[in-house]
Amino acid sequence: MSSEPTTYGAESIQVLEGLEAVRKRPGMYIGSTGPAGLHHMVYEVVDNSVDEAMAGYATSIEVALLPDGGCEVRDDGRGIPVDTSVQYPDMSAAEVVLTVLHAGGKFGGGAYKVSGGLHGVGISVVNALSTRVEVEIDQDGRRHAMAFADGGELVEKLHVIGDAPAGPDGRPRTGTTVRFWPDPSIFDETNFRAATLTERFQMMAFLNAGLRISFRDDRPDHTTEPVVFHYEGGIRDFVSHVNAAKEALFSDVGYYAQGESDDDGAMEVEVAFQWNTGYNSDGLHSFANGISTIEGGMHEEGFKKSLTNTVNRYAREHGHIKEKDPNLQGEDIREGLTAIISVKLTDPQFEGQTKAKLGNVPMRSLVERATNEKLSEWLEEHPSEAKRILQKSVQAARAREAARTARDATRRKSALDGAGLPGKLADCSSKDPRESELYIVEGNSAGGSAKDARNPATMAILPIRGKILNVERARLDKMLKNTEVQALVSAIGGGVGEEFDYDRIRYHKVVLMCDADVDGSHIRTLLLTFFFRQMRPLIEGGHIYIAQPPLYSTEVGRNKIYLKDDAAKAAFLAEHPNHKNEFQRLKGLGEMDADELWATTMDPAQRTLLQVSVEQAVIADEVFSILMGDDVESRKHFIQTNASDVRFLDI
Repeated sequence: MSSEPTTYGAESIQVLEGLEAVRKRPGMYIGSTGPAGLHHMVYEVVDNSVDEAMAGYATSIEVALLPDGGCEVRDDGRGIPVDTSVQYPDMSAAEVVLTVLHAGGKFGGGAYKVSGGLHGVGISVVNALSTRVEVEIDQDGRRHAMAFADGGELVEKLHVIGDAPAGPDGRPRTGTTVRFWPDPSIFDETNFRAATLTERFQMMAFLNAGLRISFRDDRPDHTTEPVVFHYEGGIRDFVSHVNAAKEALFSDVGYYAQGESDDDGAMEVEVAFQWNTGYNSDGLHSFANGISTIEGGMHEEGFKKSLTNTVNRYAREHGHIKEKDPNLQGEDIREGLTAIISVKLTDPQFEGQTKAKLGNVPMRSLVERATNEKLSEWLEEHPSEAKRILQKSVQAARAREAARTARDATRRKSALDGAGLPGKLADCSSKDPRESELYIVEGNSAGGSAKDARNPATMAILPIRGKILNVERARLDKMLKNTEVQALVSAIGGGVGEEFDYDRIRYHKVVLMCDADVDGSHIRTLLLTFFFRQMRPLIEGGHIYIAQPPLYSTEVGRNKIYLKDDAAKAAFLAEHPNHKNEFQRLKGLGEMDADELWATTMDPAQRTLLQVSVEQAVIADEVFSILMGDDVESRKHFIQTNASDVRFLDI
């Protein structure tokens, strides 16, 4: 720490005016300046159009990636107001929305009963982080336009440029068009990934029945075909889509909806559900005002409680559970369940900055009452489907008891053995999870090099042999008999499945270190499937990482240079066009000695780690089902569709 004296007076207080604060700290507003933040810019603009749809004024949203790197979003809503602002008499309301933080129609006044964007910073933040923004507003038969440049500086004040074009019905259209070009001085890169955007657009179309969202990619050298997402069935179609790569237990998709008003305003709930033959009990996905609530909340609590009670009541009334037998547990009933809960409410209360958990208590009661009534009716009206659900739930209960027995046996064995950690684990000396790292290493030879290379104070090494069990196709009782799964569960320390305890994990970094080849990729996918299905809080907490061992090495003078992949090799050759030495292709981690492994892959000062995240759990659920399930055609189609663009490993 510097010993120089510092002053702290009035001159130390800096006030950031207008959009300057956004450019100074962009991560506070869009999460990051990496790929996630870049795509968040598009979502902010599209979400405004979706809010118009939820309010009943828009039916179509068109999104296009422009040839010069910009993005255009067009809707047929009411259009941003063009009249003079009440609070800022020298500005139009549209200019206020584009330049003033926390300005918008979502803070009262009746413009929106329900909206996803709550903070009112969306479109103004996009303006702040773009080199140019162009806005066209069709309203009252006229087209208005304005433009901004260099982070929100007004360069064209709102003015009429002509008549509004005719809409499909022949009358002058209404709506808003926004074009923006992300600022390359702010973002790490400004190249949008079409698949990331279309996944989000498809989800929004599912959640808003009847809304039409179209997407096209006009950039050169991009072959993505224009796509249109339009689902009259809404979340019923959503459930069918998620279950498409799975074997449905029955063809019918159950659905019910209910709404009511209370002191806080209108509340609505929609639920769609269908069981499949799979073994996962994490197929419940919830949304509030179109926002994915990956941490659940009151709407999920109400559904889970009522689902368990309703199914058990039906089972006893119809003799599926004998009088002396215990009730089925929630996890038994949810095995193989795919359910979408979508709620809408005027004043949603989200816990935390990420809007990941809904806190409105009245919503729990509404969902619980609706499920008690509507699900009971559905079960009575569908006795054959109900019978299959109960048969599967009873089998799941038996497997749960077998898994408990296996866990108890493992715990007893561990107590007799001593510390209870797997014998092949080379643990670190630190007992502080916050600084401890677990490297899961493919193969014993690489594990030996990693043990020699590591910092034993904070780095633990767990070698795994071959490919672990594909947990997508196995119940927990079978998983716990697998040697490699047992080692993973024991080493990480938080338990597994429904019993997973986040507070007991022994490492805050779990690093998957596999070879940069096909087998290594398969092993990595198996491990990610295991963590997503059985230890999801590890991924949601940002504790899973993927190491990036180099694929090539070469020599420059007396120095050995390591290159991560083909792109790094091409960049190296561009910088060294006269390079004469050959490139060595590194076939596996086991080929590196300890010094090489430390220098290229493990040294915190030099290594590159990719953090695994789950931005949309429902999309991740679908992807894992496709990649690791039994439907070969779905897997083949997914690989063919996505093979050309694998820059981002966020799930």
